[in-house]
Amino acid sequence: MNQLKVTLIKSLIGRIPSHRQCARGLGLRRIRHSVVVAATPENVGMINQIRYLVSVEAVSS
Repeated sequence: MNQLKVTLIKSLIGRIPSHRQCARGLGLRRIRHSVVVAATPENVGMINQIRYLVSVEAVSS
């Protein structure tokens, strides 16, 4: 399974509530916090929705 490393690079303050929920759903808690998630359609959809707040890298297994 492919994995992605997602890092929150911008603040969630003042953002649309659904975008905040996407970040929390991915496990992102604060700026510069990184998580590794599976590249499932659900996770990729959440990442695409908040792509202006995060940076994404592919993680090789």
